[in-house]
Amino acid sequence: MAQAVCDEISVPLRIVHLTDAYWQRVVSHCVAEIRNGRTPNPDMLCNSRIKFGAFYDHIDLSHFDRVASGHYARVIRPLADHSQDIQGTSSAVQLVLSADEVKDQTYFLSHLSQQQLFRVMFPLGSLTKSEVRQLAASFNLPNQSRKDSQGICFLGKVKFPEFVARHVGEQEGLLVEAESGVALGTHRGFWFFTIGQRQGIKLSGGPWYVVAKDTATNTVFVSRNYHSPNKSRRQFWVGGFSWTVGGSAIRP
Repeated sequence: MAQAVCDEISVPLRIVHLTDAYWQRVVSHCVAEIRNGRTPNPDMLCNSRIKFGAFYDHIDLSHFDRVASGHYARVIRPLADHSQDIQGTSSAVQLVLSADEVKDQTYFLSHLSQQQLFRVMFPLGSLTKSEVRQLAASFNLPNQSRKDSQGICFLGKVKFPEFVARHVGEQEGLLVEAESGVALGTHRGFWFFTIGQRQGIKLSGGPWYVVAKDTATNTVFVSRNYHSPNKSRRQFWVGGFSWTVGGSAIRP
């Protein structure tokens, strides 16, 4: 499809093969996270480690002022006089929401560093998806009616549970009701579940939600009262901060 679009507008296309880097920097990391009971975000990793990581490493940036990407996002560059920006940090590139709040992808770009953001430009950031489709139609581009991409790109037609089973394996464990401690059934491994998940629990009398996982005993705790006020938590642990614009964690 990319070649067809380039042929239509007479732009040369050069393909950079980053399959090995993608496996090493994204897929392998996702498998390790799944084994540890966490739910990775491959799209976020792909942006920071491949599209604006390995790709930057591969090309000679000294020959390019900017790298354009079709993400729905915008960047605000510092003024020439280096006056302070809204975050109070001078000379910082800010990542901001796109004009299309539904298709906005800034969340998936939130791990980009200042060095990565400095080179990037997002031509679609000031447009909505419908406006982009209208422009594609006016230019008679072959992808004007192409469906939006969904799901995890490296899986292709493989379902996510199949991928997990192939790379992490299966090990039977108990499904336990959180409130009563009663075992309600079995599962194929805690790594197939994420907190808040509803699908794939396969218990009657639901809907059931995953509310906790014990990775040491391979136990998945479920509840029918996921949205009950007594399930709310006053504290939680977070880590792996990514500060797009300078600063550090504010501690109470």
